[in-house]
Amino acid sequence: MNPDLFAADEQAYQPLASRLRPRTLTDYIGQQHLLAEGKPLREAIERGQLHSMVLWGPPGVGKTTLARMVADYADAHFLTLSAVLAGVKDIRAAVDEAKIHRGQGRATILFVDEVHRFNKSQQDAFLPFVEDGTLIFIGATTENPAFELNNALLSRSRVYKLRSLAPEELQQVLERGLGEQADSVASEHLAALARAADGDARRALNLLELALDLAEQDDSGAPRLTDAVIDEVLQGTLRRFDKGGDLFYDQISALHKAVRGSSPDAALYWLVRMLDGGCDPLYVARRVVRMASEDIGNADPRALGIALDAWQVQERLGSPEGELAVAQAVVYMACAAKSNAVYSAFKAAGKDVSETGSEEVPHHLRNAPTALARQEGHGADYRYAHDEPEAFAAGENYFPEPLKDRQYYFPSDRGLEQKIAEKLAYLRDLDKRSTIRRYD
Repeated sequence: MNPDLFAADEQAYQPLASRLRPRTLTDYIGQQHLLAEGKPLREAIERGQLHSMVLWGPPGVGKTTLARMVADYADAHFLTLSAVLAGVKDIRAAVDEAKIHRGQGRATILFVDEVHRFNKSQQDAFLPFVEDGTLIFIGATTENPAFELNNALLSRSRVYKLRSLAPEELQQVLERGLGEQADSVASEHLAALARAADGDARRALNLLELALDLAEQDDSGAPRLTDAVIDEVLQGTLRRFDKGGDLFYDQISALHKAVRGSSPDAALYWLVRMLDGGCDPLYVARRVVRMASEDIGNADPRALGIALDAWQVQERLGSPEGELAVAQAVVYMACAAKSNAVYSAFKAAGKDVSETGSEEVPHHLRNAPTALARQEGHGADYRYAHDEPEAFAAGENYFPEPLKDRQYYFPSDRGLEQKIAEKLAYLRDLDKRSTIRRYD
């Protein structure tokens, strides 16, 4: 076995992922959309041309490695801060250190890991020094910078989106980790580790290191990885999931859109992806209720009841039994007739409310619980619908006078709403033919 990789001094132990951190662009695996020959970022790094940047991408795709590489190629002083631990005091200390190096003619890169965790005042603390060139800022984040970083900082930085590593790229990472012993490990075992790493090179190397610790060695000292070792290492591994970041909302968005698009199979896939990643099933159940009202509505009112039942089953039974009820609701709604007519009507009514002010309630619709209220005309000339033919007061108006004859709800021609549309059309025709018209 390669002693440089696997026989580190116990007192100076470093994880394999740290020991294998590439030092040159030639050794860097992945991100070819940014670092292939001729790409602007690669050329800037090779020429040592520094500029502030934000490296945005999921864990384990090489953000820290790339930042260190930028510093190495430019022979710049490299300072690193963790936004989880650092405060304004640490930022000021970094600025003071950078000023010393600037006086010696050397640039300083300030690398801020998890920069999205810095609040506005912390981001503002180093902004002037980025602007005057004291610091070259490189931030690493798993969150969308547009939502998490100040506009002022974003305007002074270029954002580079890093992608998850493909399985074949992760297999290259693993082969590099094995070095001369790569030929002794079956390709299917490396492929299994690569799949389990789910786009994360650090995770892939951690899994490999664990497998090598568990594996026996043959007479030549090479690791003997077996199916049993791989199964033990991979037991309980989860797919990548972020319970509050972009990936979380991307996946719930995909689930919602699959239901809206009447694709039960895709909806099930995204549901299982989220549950497999550790998402709270009750969160999904609540979102399913929203889908029932927003995308199905009165085209199939049963969907709302089924969604509420699934939520209740999940609360009562918990996992994994309750998750089947949530899956049942998701499949039902994906197959149900779709209508966003109520959702659109609700938004249209909200627009009128916000734009027309506080219109008075018409006197005939006001409550009249007291003699004074009746004396002022509250409830006067109100027509009790149940006393009218077909229990419908034809020609009556229930809006404030300036908004009379408004229509927000336009039922679709799908499912039950087709019948609702016919009923409303009939009632509007009665209104038109009525000799009694409020506000005429």
